[in-house]
Amino acid sequence: MTQHSEEKNLIPASPLVRLAAFLYDSLLIVAVWFLLGGIVVAINGGEGVEANNPIMPALMFLSWVWFNLHFWRRGGQTLGMRAWRLTLYSTTGKPLTLLQGLLRLVMAVPAFALAGLGYFWIWFDKDNLAWQDRYSETKVMREPKK
Repeated sequence: MTQHSEEKNLIPASPLVRLAAFLYDSLLIVAVWFLLGGIVVAINGGEGVEANNPIMPALMFLSWVWFNLHFWRRGGQTLGMRAWRLTLYSTTGKPLTLLQGLLRLVMAVPAFALAGLGYFWIWFDKDNLAWQDRYSETKVMREPKK
């Protein structure tokens, strides 16, 4: 089945459903961060790292990037997206590229940080796209209930 034939019964994901999936994924990534913190403490002989040590922020950032890119490129869904029946598609008709995923992450930060304006933009966009969707040539679609 091609990507376009899979999309026929899908509807654009609303900002509120996207937010719900984001909250689910946030819980998962925080759990990963706790695990990373435990590993770093174990490697550091049972001591925490100094506040000015960049290792934890770097590991947290890289794990967040890996988490999203891994799931988006593997099947178009993070675990939170799967729970809410959301799938990420490339608007080019081809599989999601690494560059598209990275661009999406870069634009998601200001879209969320500016009081969610980039997400709520969906309500004003003729194609129901958020800032990061438009910038990365992607779209998030929702499967209707069966």
